[in-house]
Amino acid sequence: MRVKRGVTSHAKHNKIRKATKGFSHPNRVSIKRGRQAVTKGLQFATRDRKNRKRTFRELWNTRINAAARLNGTTYSKFIAALKTAGITIDRKILAELAVNEPAAFTAVIKATEK
Repeated sequence: MRVKRGVTSHAKHNKIRKATKGFSHPNRVSIKRGRQAVTKGLQFATRDRKNRKRTFRELWNTRINAAARLNGTTYSKFIAALKTAGITIDRKILAELAVNEPAAFTAVIKATEK
């Protein structure tokens, strides 16, 4: 008895169609192009998960530098002073302090000067 593969093929096609929801028309209606688009999209997603971490660290460093300069120092001198003072606050928290709590950030800078 021969095996008809229509059911599994349609299931695979529907899976691709569901994954390509919101894509441009050719990538949405063509199974072959849709499969390629989904694969490429997953590659971009993997790459950009790594890049997001890089981008946020860059943003935090910029914010810390801006706040440090308002307090009469630079980013590199401030980070070096934090390490010598033994203060372990990560850059994410320092950036939050710099933006939302300038007085607390100034207190951290004063603590590094001792």
